[in-house]
Amino acid sequence: MSIGKEFKEFAMKGNVVDLAVGVVIGAAFGKIVTSAVSDLITPPLGYIIGGVDFTKLAITLPAIREGAEAVTINYGSFLQTIFDFIIVAFAIFIVVKLINKTKRKEEAAPAPPASPPRQEVLLEEIRDLLKK
Repeated sequence: MSIGKEFKEFAMKGNVVDLAVGVVIGAAFGKIVTSAVSDLITPPLGYIIGGVDFTKLAITLPAIREGAEAVTINYGSFLQTIFDFIIVAFAIFIVVKLINKTKRKEEAAPAPPASPPRQEVLLEEIRDLLKK
């Protein structure tokens, strides 16, 4: 079997195509979540905590030699990234929780009664006619 055919079989397997679709949809969903966090959730939180911005926090190390720039350890950016992650993770948790709650309601809803088979309906009609 040629390598081209082998690759085509591999690429066209259901799992690979499903994975590719999942990655594309996940990337688009990631943009939605990022926008929700940065545009909807973070501004009110920033207002509540007084507009604290951790990204400017840093430790400046002195230059080793003359003329060289000082080195900074930007731990504030790291802290801000951690806080952003926690907010995103919590937002996704809430969305998944709502989706699961909706699924449970759908599962708990009773299924409509199935209509009896045609034979049973005919037999019931015959029974009713015989009773009369």
